[in-house]
Amino acid sequence: MDSAAAVAEVFKAQQARRWAQARTGASERIGRLKRLKAAIVDRRRGLCDAVHADFRKPATEVEVTELHPTIAEIDHAIAHLEGWMDPRHIPTPLLLAGTRSAVHHEAKGLVLVLAPWNYPIFLLLGPLVGAIAAGNCVILKPSHRTRHTSAALADLLASVFPRDEVAVLQGGGDLGDRLLEMPFDHICFTGSQSVGRKVMAAAARHLASVTLELGGKSPALIDSTADLTTAARRIAWGKFVNAGQTCVAPDYALVPRGSVDAFTNALSAVIRRSYGNTAAERQDSPDFARIIDDKAHTRLVDALDRSVAAGARIVIGGDHDRESRYIAPTVLVDVKPDMPIMADEIFGPILPVVAYDEPSDAIHFIQTRDKPLALYLFCDDPARVSHVLGSTTAGGTVINNCLIHLANPGLPFGGVGASGQGNYHGRWGFEAFSHARAVMHQSNPALIALFAPPYETTVSRLARKVLRVFE
Repeated sequence: MDSAAAVAEVFKAQQARRWAQARTGASERIGRLKRLKAAIVDRRRGLCDAVHADFRKPATEVEVTELHPTIAEIDHAIAHLEGWMDPRHIPTPLLLAGTRSAVHHEAKGLVLVLAPWNYPIFLLLGPLVGAIAAGNCVILKPSHRTRHTSAALADLLASVFPRDEVAVLQGGGDLGDRLLEMPFDHICFTGSQSVGRKVMAAAARHLASVTLELGGKSPALIDSTADLTTAARRIAWGKFVNAGQTCVAPDYALVPRGSVDAFTNALSAVIRRSYGNTAAERQDSPDFARIIDDKAHTRLVDALDRSVAAGARIVIGGDHDRESRYIAPTVLVDVKPDMPIMADEIFGPILPVVAYDEPSDAIHFIQTRDKPLALYLFCDDPARVSHVLGSTTAGGTVINNCLIHLANPGLPFGGVGASGQGNYHGRWGFEAFSHARAVMHQSNPALIALFAPPYETTVSRLARKVLRVFE
C-alpha cells in the first residue's frame, strides 16, 4: 500500500519534471514507446501467468485481448506520432489577411490513470501509450483486485521509466481517494458509474479534464434478417470471453420472438463445443476464466437466483461453485425488463435473451435505457442498419460481431452519457491527453487593422464594402 507520503513525493517529482517532459520531441517519445514494447514482449509469459493467477484466464485469451491490442496500440502510435505532433495549419479568413494560424497539441501535464481489474494490462497500458505520446508525466493506479498482475506491471514499468516520468502506485480505495485529492491536469478512469461520478466530482475541484469509461448494459440486437447460427457463435464469444467480465460484452440479446428457440439452441451448441458437452466438462475447462472474487461471485449468483425465482428460465448453465469462483456459461429466456438480471450491468457469464415482436419495440427498448458503451447489431439489410444507427446512440457499434472495434487503434473508444465521456486509442488518445492550443502569427499588416476607430473614414468605408463582396 502506497502511503500519503509516497503519493505526495511522486506527485512533486513529476511536477518538477512536467515541463521537460512536455518539451520532448517525437523521437524521444517514440524511444520511450519502443522501450515499453520491448519490455512487454520480453515479459509476455510472466504477464500471462500473472493474469492466470488472478482469475485463471487462459493464456490465449490474455494474448488476444490484452497483449496484442496493447502492442498494436504502441505500434500505431510509433508509426503516426510525428504526424500527430505536427502543427495543423488553419486557413486564414479575408478579415485576417496578413496572419497565419495553426493548432499545436501540447501536453496537459500530469495525468492520472485509474485502471480496472477486468483487463488489467490493456486498460492500464492503453491509456499510458496515449499519455506518453502526448508528452505527459503519468501516475498509474492498477486495481488491487488483481494483485499478481498489478505487481508484475509495476515491476515492468519501473524497469522502463524513472518514477518522475511514469510511476505505478499500488493500493485500494484509500489510495484512490488520496490520488484524487491531488491537482492532476487530466484523469482517465475506467470502472463503474458510481465511482465515475466520484472521479468527476474530484476532477471538478481542480478543473481537471477527464476521460471516463463506465460500461453499462450493451445490447446485442438480432434482426430478422440475421443468420442466427453466425450471430450465436459471435455473441457467445463476446459474452463468455473473460467469463463475461468485459465492459463492452453484450449484456443482453434482443431477439425476434419467433427466433428465440432457434437462437438459444444455437447458443447452447456453441457453449458445448467451446467449453465442454457436459456441465462437469465445462467446469473443468481450461479455456474458461473465473470470477474475480467472492463478492462478485455472490452478486452474480444472487441476481441469477432472484431472476429465476421471478420467472426467468435457464436454457443452459446456471451451475456455480463458490470455492473456485466458477459460474457456468448461462443463457436465460422468458426475461422481463424488471428482473434483477436486467437492473445493472451483469459483468459475468450470464446472457439474458429478451424477446421482441416488432423492430420498433427493440429500438424503443434501447432508447429508453441508459446510453450503452457498445451496441451490437446483427443484420444483413443495409437500410435497417442505417435505421438502427440513426435511432440509437452508443459509445461504439459493431455490425455482425462483438468487441472487435477495440482492436482497431484507428477507431475512437469511449462512452456517451451514462457509459462515459471522452475517447482514447490511437490519435484519439493522443488528443485526449493533449491540449489543442490555437497559435496565430501576424507577419504583415492585417485587413482588420483598417477597422480601428475612427470608423467613418473613407478607408474604413471602402474596407467594409470589400468584405461584403466576399460574404
